[in-house]
Amino acid sequence: MAKKNRKAFAISAAFLLIAGASDTLAASPAMKIMGRASQPIGHYEFCKRSPSECKPLGGDAGPLPLSPELWQAVLDVNYTVNTTIKPATDMEVYGQEEYWAYPTTAGDCEDFALLKRRMLMQKGVPASDLLITVVLQPSGEGHAVLTVRTDRGDFILDNMRNKVLLWSDTEYTYLKRQAADDPGRWMKIQDGRSSNAATVASVSGN
Repeated sequence: MAKKNRKAFAISAAFLLIAGASDTLAASPAMKIMGRASQPIGHYEFCKRSPSECKPLGGDAGPLPLSPELWQAVLDVNYTVNTTIKPATDMEVYGQEEYWAYPTTAGDCEDFALLKRRMLMQKGVPASDLLITVVLQPSGEGHAVLTVRTDRGDFILDNMRNKVLLWSDTEYTYLKRQAADDPGRWMKIQDGRSSNAATVASVSGN
């Protein structure tokens, strides 16, 4: 079997496993949104520099159907960015804290998320289904990932792993994410899996 065909087969097999699991796992619903949240300062400054990136979208069409093509695009973008961009702090790259920007060679977790979001949008994925999300790691540190909303669940693109997981299968406590209809507005997430979320809702992520 040719290398390209083997890759396509592997992606299709993985997609079928995800699709089958999502049909049967009642413990993996979409994230529950519970009201307005504060905008991370780094994203606020990003929006001031690039207002076109943060304009209201004019509505939310709802989660995107998860097709084999979308799944392949998600896997490819996550892997490409994770293996192309070198992890580095904002201070190391930009000389200041909490500076959100598109990375070229190195960047922080939110920079990875911004680039993945833009690359998936270029592949035709709606902005309303690509939401930068702030989480809390088990260590207590803030972190940013990209949520891809689908009709099979909310999937997480993370610079700390190449594997794409359902949000409920990760070890994080979910705090807030961009609003589906307005990327400049942020919403609180009710993470029923942990009692920590309510006490750390002000964490902006790193």
